[in-house]
Amino acid sequence: METRTVGSLEVTIAGLGCNNFGMKIDEAASKAVVDAALDAGINHFDTADIYGRGSSEEFLGRALGARRDAVVITTKVGMGARDGEAGGSEAYITKGCDASLTRLGTDHVDLFLLHTPDPHTPIAETLSAFAKLVAAGKVREIGCSNFSGAQLAEAEAVADDLGVPRFVNAQNDYSLLNRAAEHDVLPECERLDVVFMPFFPLASGMLTGKYRRGQEHPENSRFVAWGKNAERFATDERYDVTERLLEYAEAHGHTLPELALSWLAGSPTVGSVIAGATSPEQVRQNAAATGAWVLSDAERAEVDALTRADA
Repeated sequence: METRTVGSLEVTIAGLGCNNFGMKIDEAASKAVVDAALDAGINHFDTADIYGRGSSEEFLGRALGARRDAVVITTKVGMGARDGEAGGSEAYITKGCDASLTRLGTDHVDLFLLHTPDPHTPIAETLSAFAKLVAAGKVREIGCSNFSGAQLAEAEAVADDLGVPRFVNAQNDYSLLNRAAEHDVLPECERLDVVFMPFFPLASGMLTGKYRRGQEHPENSRFVAWGKNAERFATDERYDVTERLLEYAEAHGHTLPELALSWLAGSPTVGSVIAGATSPEQVRQNAAATGAWVLSDAERAEVDALTRADA
């Protein structure tokens, strides 16, 4: 499988999001998903301290076992901060890293991210905390998630001023149904040479084609679990775009997931497309779909046009 560089790391273009571990699937099912990912050639596993209240990291670490050094593990810190805690503070990051290492059963994290911006902590303190972890050998590379373009630029400038490691990676919600990252985050990533990794690449399942207008959502699907909260994702506008994309993909001999994942993989700024899975079959499908269709410039322009509300 194709790999791309993120700082000193080499990650496969298809990554496995482990947010389902400990939430939607148990440890045995999580191990089956990890095994399938490795068999499919995936080497990038993305988790966080809050996924499954820590179970995701535990399940991932035990599933990898002796294979740990053959993969790249991304985990995150900061989003689980409670009232009175600052997720970007040195104390929180240091404690969080040690806890993640214990749950993962490893002595280092390959890519450690601040999961969400912390408005209460100067970015200089956050970067300095990360720098100490890198110097201690507990972390290889650092990055951020859910940052704006302006916040990325600030972090870059501060890292340069302090002479500490910089963010090499940014993760944000990005898909054919959510193009918000194109307004500021992607241009800033390109300018700063920060590798971008999209999460929710299949728009929480909308771009799998399993949700159909006017039909009941499939049993055990994410939209069923979300209840009324799913209404803000399953809008008429999103169904309109999804139906156009499905028709386009099928007319070109491809599936909707192949279009959605390959479109992301075709961006030079993207390092690894992080797709979650709850079964080995989903892993195999996502791995095969990512990069299955190398879209031409003309095809990308046609797809872009189909995602507009006035198409």
